[in-house]
Amino acid sequence: MEHKAPIPESGASSASATAQVPIWLKVIYTAFVCVLVPYYWKAYGPVNFLYFCDVALLVTLPALWLENRMLVSVQAVAILLPQMIWVFDFVCTLVFGQGPVGMTAYMFDEKLPLFVRGLSSFHGWMPFLLVYLVWKLGYDRRAFVIQSACGVALLLGCYFFTPMPPAPVSDPNAAVNINYVFGLSYTEPQHWMAPGLWLTMLIVVFPTVFYLPAHLALSKLFASARRAQSAQSAVPASSVETQHPAPAVGEEA
Repeated sequence: MEHKAPIPESGASSASATAQVPIWLKVIYTAFVCVLVPYYWKAYGPVNFLYFCDVALLVTLPALWLENRMLVSVQAVAILLPQMIWVFDFVCTLVFGQGPVGMTAYMFDEKLPLFVRGLSSFHGWMPFLLVYLVWKLGYDRRAFVIQSACGVALLLGCYFFTPMPPAPVSDPNAAVNINYVFGLSYTEPQHWMAPGLWLTMLIVVFPTVFYLPAHLALSKLFASARRAQSAQSAVPASSVETQHPAPAVGEEA
């Protein structure tokens, strides 16, 4: 008697079985981005999407559908610590009425439409989403080097090709001083040091103060999960043997 192993199903059912990120999360995230992008483009201009947080928002969209570990890891390194500062300031403002940095005061400004503040809420939930995705997909240790190179390139691009503060009177909502390459104010450039020295400081600070700690934390937190995934995927199919019952006496095998 011949025994045949079951043939695995192919197509959509097989793909859904291997998907690690829920489809509902992908759909909701896609819808959010589709609403935010045209509004931000019209309200603030296309250069607004050069902010590190906006780059992460856009890059995470294909990373989510492709379930790409490298893209997710790079964006987690890029914004995890800066956006946690945003979260801390938001919580302090919510509880005490004022945050230590003041960067989220606009979220409590009733003059701003709730719709606009709702779109900006991605600054708060984006780091948690990326940590969840790293937990599901694993952490790619190349992320630190890749993001350091991309981050420096983006800072240089913003310094040489995006507008200095303040915003023009004709378009007061236009994005200026992208990624703080001209100082911490949106009304005027910084005067503490030479502009080139300020830029050099940012080029040093972002990789060492923001990217490296995030890289080390993610590497440590998700190393065991990655090893478990690697060990599971390394098990050869031949190791699973199909046992066949011995033919009975007089029965033709």
